[in-house]
Amino acid sequence: MGFKVTEYKRAYVVKGLGRIDSAVAPDIERVLTDLIDKNKAIIIDMSDIDFVSSAGWWSIIRVQKELKKNDRGNLTLVGLNQNVRESMDLIGILPYFTVYDELVDAIGSL
Repeated sequence: MGFKVTEYKRAYVVKGLGRIDSAVAPDIERVLTDLIDKNKAIIIDMSDIDFVSSAGWWSIIRVQKELKKNDRGNLTLVGLNQNVRESMDLIGILPYFTVYDELVDAIGSL
C-alpha cells in the first residue's frame, strides 16, 4: 500500500487505503519519520483504513514518541472507523492521540 502525502500551510496529511499490518507498518513509519524534521504538524487521515495491526500501531506510536520527545508537536488522527477506534480503545492508546472526525477540523485546529 502506498501513502499519499499532501502538504498544507501548517501540516502534512498522510492518507492510506486498506490495512496497516506488519507488511505495511515499516512503510508508514518511514513516511511519517521523513516528515518529522519538516517542522509542520502531521495528520494521518485514516478514513479509508479499515484495520491496524499491533505492528501498525507500534509504528505510529514510535513516531508520536519521537515528535513529543523533541517537542515537535503531536500526531493527529482523523476519520477513525469503528473497528480502528475500538482497537485503539482496547489496547489503551486512544487517550495518547488527538483525534478528529473530519480532516477540515483537524487542519483548522492548528
